[in-house]
Amino acid sequence: MKNNASLTYSLALVVGDFLALVAAFAGAYILRVSISHKPISEHVHAVTYLEIFLLVLPFWILIFALMGLYNSSIYEKRFVEAGKLLIGSFLGLLFVTGLAYFSNKPVFPAKLVPVYGFIFAFLFLLMIRNLARATRSLMFSYDIGITNVLLVGNTPMSFELIDILQDRRTSGYKILGVVTDKEHAAKRYPHLKIFKTMEEALASLRVKNIHSIVQTELYADQNLNNDLVDFAQQHHIAFRFIPGNSEMFVGNLEVELFKQSLPVVTVHQTALVGWGRIVKRAFDLILGSLLLVITSPIILLVAIAEILSGSGSIFFRQTRLTRFDQKFRVFKFRSQYKKYDGTTPEEAFTMVGKPELAKEYRANGDFISKDPRITPLGKFLRKTSLDEIPQLFNVIKGDLSLVGPRALIPEELSLFEKRHAILSVKSGLTGLAQISGRRNISFNERRKLDMYYVQNWSFWLDIVILFKTIRVVLRGAE
Repeated sequence: MKNNASLTYSLALVVGDFLALVAAFAGAYILRVSISHKPISEHVHAVTYLEIFLLVLPFWILIFALMGLYNSSIYEKRFVEAGKLLIGSFLGLLFVTGLAYFSNKPVFPAKLVPVYGFIFAFLFLLMIRNLARATRSLMFSYDIGITNVLLVGNTPMSFELIDILQDRRTSGYKILGVVTDKEHAAKRYPHLKIFKTMEEALASLRVKNIHSIVQTELYADQNLNNDLVDFAQQHHIAFRFIPGNSEMFVGNLEVELFKQSLPVVTVHQTALVGWGRIVKRAFDLILGSLLLVITSPIILLVAIAEILSGSGSIFFRQTRLTRFDQKFRVFKFRSQYKKYDGTTPEEAFTMVGKPELAKEYRANGDFISKDPRITPLGKFLRKTSLDEIPQLFNVIKGDLSLVGPRALIPEELSLFEKRHAILSVKSGLTGLAQISGRRNISFNERRKLDMYYVQNWSFWLDIVILFKTIRVVLRGAE
């Protein structure tokens, strides 16, 4: 690849992180030793203290590197980056503390120095990363560090890529041209150079200006595909291939030799396989049990309120779907009138005599402000999400996971074409769809978010969703 902007940015992050850590622990020393008048436990001279940290910091940076904090895949993932910086700062501090223990030599002059250092390190690292990101975006707007890309293919993915990459400031890419034979491409993108063949593109463009080639469609003639790859390799141009059926390749991929001779790409329906399922189940049991104990007083109070309201029963039970099309009975506090049990929203609104509300309900993300099915107590329970608490019993039982796709009734999920992909993992108490907009995204958009979760699952993603769920619930209760 001719463009070294990504490598330069990574090196800049290394230098920035190094300076941030030095400033953090120098500041911690000054705050506790120089400014504070409290006695210190060890007499560690400032020069000695700084020398020790300068020797240790390369290993700290190595920890960051092993955690992927200098990989391009994390550049735009701010929340993930912040989490890894927090963990990396803690691991680095443990490394320094362990070194001091085994060397039997004092490193910190007082107990509060590492505490201050840890806090300062995390804050300074976040500041450096945000400053670097803003600087990078500003440089992109002046075409500095931009990657020049040539797109090849006639599939819809080519046009989707154009839409994604057009804004140089956010994407960091400049589209030199598109090799496609679709006539409407020139009309749709009049500002881009459209070529019918690769030969035409190379005759018009300067080869040395091409940093990357992205192919979205295989030619029928295999020789043309081979020539394209050979051309990229001969001129040291990065080459990427995006399959037309991109959804098939979003999950967990494994590349192996079949019968020790043929390279084979294995595509799992979900990234949640192997040890991931074991870890997720253990996490569900531990945290689910803890949450059930913590919320038990709330469960008791709501149960009493349900009895006093005369709604008919404390719990609402309904058949829902979870992993592998398995049906289970979900537990929720009753929030709707009993006569609507076992009905879809469409059926219930028809019973009320207002079938037109079903369309509004679906378009508004399964919500309408004055839902005739909901009891007065139910409105409060739904607003505060207290009606969901009994689902912790389903989590412990194994019907649900704390995080996963929304558990829907069979009739609702049948409306989504790719329901079987969603049902390759357990349904969840909360999920990506719930935290991405409770009332302003449609049914199909919610299911697409469920699909994304299924195909891109990670334990860290579960943690992020749980924290964002807390924020969403608190906002809803305001």
